[in-house]
Amino acid sequence: MTATHPMAHVEVPSGAFLMGDHSGDRNLADGETPVHEVRLDAFSIDATAVTNEAFAAFVDATGYRTEAELFGFSAVFHLAVTAPDQDILGAPPQTPWWRGVRGADWRHPGGEGSSIDGLHDHPVVHVSWNDAMAYCEWAGRRLPTEAEWEYAARGGIPGAKYPWGDAEIDQGEWRANIFQGSFPRENTLEDGYLTTAPVRTFAPNGYGLWQPIGNVWEWCSDWFDPRYYTTSPTQNPTGPESGSTRVLRGGSYLCHISYCNRYRNSARSQNTPDSSMGNAGFRTVSLASEQREPRG
Repeated sequence: MTATHPMAHVEVPSGAFLMGDHSGDRNLADGETPVHEVRLDAFSIDATAVTNEAFAAFVDATGYRTEAELFGFSAVFHLAVTAPDQDILGAPPQTPWWRGVRGADWRHPGGEGSSIDGLHDHPVVHVSWNDAMAYCEWAGRRLPTEAEWEYAARGGIPGAKYPWGDAEIDQGEWRANIFQGSFPRENTLEDGYLTTAPVRTFAPNGYGLWQPIGNVWEWCSDWFDPRYYTTSPTQNPTGPESGSTRVLRGGSYLCHISYCNRYRNSARSQNTPDSSMGNAGFRTVSLASEQREPRG
């Protein structure tokens, strides 16, 4: 770890892999195909998502205010709202399980009545892509490219659906933090968590990454384009040159097979760079040649 980036990391070796959906579970509008070869240089990546504790160190050192704090509200899953009725600003008609909540931010993930007390080892949420980039600048790191993220999440298992292989999440034991029960009305908490889990929950993959799928969506550096895989370069792709939304990877505690099967290695999502929500965070990377640190 470094003086300004307290997250343990793992090193991912250089190599090639087949990027994209192999299992047939793709969401067509997300552009998970065609499967294509990608070659990457070695890089280091955080073993976990950036935690509340690490983000607090950044804020304490810089005085940074997140976009949720500047805007005065953020998106909270309805079962996680901890705020008076007057703070609830409404729900989007397409996704009515979300609430715009006045006062929701990284320190108050459910709204005014919540805090991160006891959640120091949970992933920071309510951070936008822009907020994640500000953290990276302070930490001397960067966000992973989409290709780096998928390569690392696969953990060295070619073509696998999940970081551990093809076995389903609840086959024998719970392997990731997703929604159980009848979405979005009732979560039976079979994996133990209504919202975020500590970042070192379940088991790491073959490269030592904890929870690349489930728990929280993770911002990547790339602009999003569902057609990008048809023109993506083979060597170290960095995404389209421009766009309106940025890539998110990995799914979250709200993913459920009935409406969102994006808790897979190849699954893609997107949001505008200034968007924040209670189920999205990030992890950081650097090229192995740029920065050598102790393994953690």
